Amino acid sequence: MQKIKIFDTTLRDGEQSAGVNLNTGEKLEIARQLERLNVDIIEAGFPASSKGDLQSVQEIAKIIKNSSVTGLSRSIKSDIDAAWEALQGGAEPRIHLFLATSPIHMTYKLKQTPEQVIETAVNSVKYAANYFPIIQWSAEDACRSDLPFLAKIITEVIDAGAKIINIPDTVGYINPKEYGEIFSYLQENVPNIGRVSLSAHCHDDLGMAVANSLAAIENGATQIECTINGIGERAGNASLEEIAVALHIRSDYYKAKTRLHLQEIKRTSSLVSKLSGMVIPPNKAVVGQNAFAHESGIHQDGVLKEKTTYEIISPELVGVQTNSMVLGKHSGRHAFRNRVVELGFQLNDQEVNRYFKMFKELADKKKEVTDDDIFALLMEEKLSNHDISNYQLTSLQVQYGTNHIPTATINLNDLNGQQIQEAATGAGSVEAIYNTLERCIGSQVTLEDYRIQSVGAGRDALAQVYVKMRFQDEVSTGRGTAQDVLEASAKAYLNAVNRVLYIKNNRQIAKEVGV
Repeated sequence: MQKIKIFDTTLRDGEQSAGVNLNTGEKLEIARQLERLNVDIIEAGFPASSKGDLQSVQEIAKIIKNSSVTGLSRSIKSDIDAAWEALQGGAEPRIHLFLATSPIHMTYKLKQTPEQVIETAVNSVKYAANYFPIIQWSAEDACRSDLPFLAKIITEVIDAGAKIINIPDTVGYINPKEYGEIFSYLQENVPNIGRVSLSAHCHDDLGMAVANSLAAIENGATQIECTINGIGERAGNASLEEIAVALHIRSDYYKAKTRLHLQEIKRTSSLVSKLSGMVIPPNKAVVGQNAFAHESGIHQDGVLKEKTTYEIISPELVGVQTNSMVLGKHSGRHAFRNRVVELGFQLNDQEVNRYFKMFKELADKKKEVTDDDIFALLMEEKLSNHDISNYQLTSLQVQYGTNHIPTATINLNDLNGQQIQEAATGAGSVEAIYNTLERCIGSQVTLEDYRIQSVGAGRDALAQVYVKMRFQDEVSTGRGTAQDVLEASAKAYLNAVNRVLYIKNNRQIAKEVGV
């Protein structure tokens, strides 16, 4: 069986999804879960893009020991220096260099001749080799590149020190047959190709990212770049879970395997969905809520008699629990701790005691506390404390009646501990809350999207609100969870505002220190 390495770029390409902006705490939680999933390489970010991204990559590189951590870098010295600053403390530091090779990119974006592009690529790889033991080089827009030129530049960067060559379908243009032929062509026309591993990076603009990735494996690729839930630029990237399960289920055909712990797939998918605010479609392969549901009477009859009649993937394979112990107000600390560990959280005794108290308070309001409830409870608390919050909600009161104008009164604490109190009206309760918060902040906020969903089922379910807004010329998303819909709405709004202020503060720090 051929070993396929999984290069996960959820924290880099995935975060480039429109409206997704993860803070450092969220990135660390995802990185830890990717390590539990046992991915080979985690692309943690683009260190040169901002001081905040550099720090996030640096923290991830320090804590992750069982996966190699990498960062993206343009083919310029300052980017390579930033990447080394971020990654040098990692267990296996590597850099991911890229440079465009298609005629359209070289002419209009780089404004360089093919000879100049080769020179730039070679010089950047040689410079990176002074620091990094492993260099991955990517030919941006490779699938629209002239193949003889692609073979020539790859030959040169291998001689310069590249260990992995990545062939990205940057704009999701190619089909599986053509993509496989590129890998075959390079193996036949690059004389030193045997010294490197070949990697595939596919986008899903035409819905073929997974098929293209599998075609690459059939034609010699030994590394696949992908994201959890297929999130990423535009229509997204190749979906990690679909590729991994396809290789497992059809090992008879592909004769290839990964080292992934497949039972961690569902947990990882749910974590990324919740933190990114990108809801998983019910019909999404492998991880959608309908992936193991059977509506047709004929299908139900077949599954009851023999599961494999209509179920080629068992729920347990990817970590979907079909039965689990129910927690409630009579559950003890030991049962709570065990469930927290099963959900992938690592807490010390002090944290267990603090979260157990919060769990008990929630259990007094709910008959049954689900895994989703516990997950939401822990994530809300852990992540709200990781980054500095400029504004914290201390109290909220809403007056509403069918014959009265909705009015909200809110108390906030700012970064300096000063209390802010305001009241405002609106056409509805949520609008009244958001009008009041806008007064508290003293700056215009434009709400672009508002979504609410329950965490689990039942009338006593927690409410989870996602918002997308424009604040101080920045687009930001926010998330809030509470028993009450209105409180969750206020928390989501403040979460989005705090994210913008956190990003702007990091930019100011970077400017002051000359980054």
